[in-house]
Amino acid sequence: MTETTELPGRVGVMLPRDLPVHQVLPYARRAEELGFDELWVVEDLGWRGGIAQAAGVLAATERITVGLGILPAGARNACFAAMELATLAQLHPGRLTAGVGHGMRDWMDQAGGAWPASPLTLLREYATALRALLRGQDGPADGRYVRCHGVRLTETPEVVPPVVLGVRGPRSQALAGEVADGLLLAEPAAPAYVAASLRHLGRTDAQVVTYDVAAVDEDGEAAVARVRAGLAAIGEPDWAPHIDPLPFAAEFRAHRAACADGAQFARTMPAEWVRALAVTGTPAQARAAIAARHAAGATCVVLAPAGPDPLGALKSLALALPDRG
Repeated sequence: MTETTELPGRVGVMLPRDLPVHQVLPYARRAEELGFDELWVVEDLGWRGGIAQAAGVLAATERITVGLGILPAGARNACFAAMELATLAQLHPGRLTAGVGHGMRDWMDQAGGAWPASPLTLLREYATALRALLRGQDGPADGRYVRCHGVRLTETPEVVPPVVLGVRGPRSQALAGEVADGLLLAEPAAPAYVAASLRHLGRTDAQVVTYDVAAVDEDGEAAVARVRAGLAAIGEPDWAPHIDPLPFAAEFRAHRAACADGAQFARTMPAEWVRALAVTGTPAQARAAIAARHAAGATCVVLAPAGPDPLGALKSLALALPDRG
């Protein structure tokens, strides 16, 4: 079996979780027509299943790589997840990337108490087992959370899909460097945060996928205004790993502390902070923001469309795609 390696400089787009169902496949086809390299689907509790979405958009398109972000290890049995991913990778060789995380604690508690006492142990065992099974190897020895000893997939893909961990924080990102093919930075990823994450990862050969709220407009200030709402949560305490590397981290925290809530914070933060934390502005400014993330080590920058019309936003987001000659 061979494995696929992503080239630097890729640009993707997110399929919003609340996109009306009749727009899902047209959105995927349009993203491919406009030249995006990747399309990432979302698995959030109560919305749509990630594997089902990936299957649909892979079948509806011909070229675009489809990313799953993020499958919760606490809720998906590793053996059966491997079967699903292997099937998708067999049917659509070289077009799948699997993002895995431990899941959001509130969601996992709602879903039957699936939150582990040691999330890092779960992710270590899960990623190790998942990657072994996808390669046609026997499942490793049973661990604390993952039990698949002796399991072997009969059907395995010729092109093994990469497994990236959607994690934040130095210890979690170091773990991704040990047991996965890379990182999914599933929150606004300023270049300084991308670079810091790569240092934690401890490798230069890994995939690093970033999610960034995005709006592009010939009126750059209008684009900045559109992305502000998507940054409301970034000042909360558990976002510290994203904030710490920022050159304006101290001012950022002081401003957040002075605001009544996240909405006020996002509405009143300086425009230069917004431009650092999002891909936004004129087409040239947005291209520069993407290039800065690539230069910091991102292998794929995924744009999350801001505003009320994601399908309509695709054309304007495509104006930020790099000129590839």
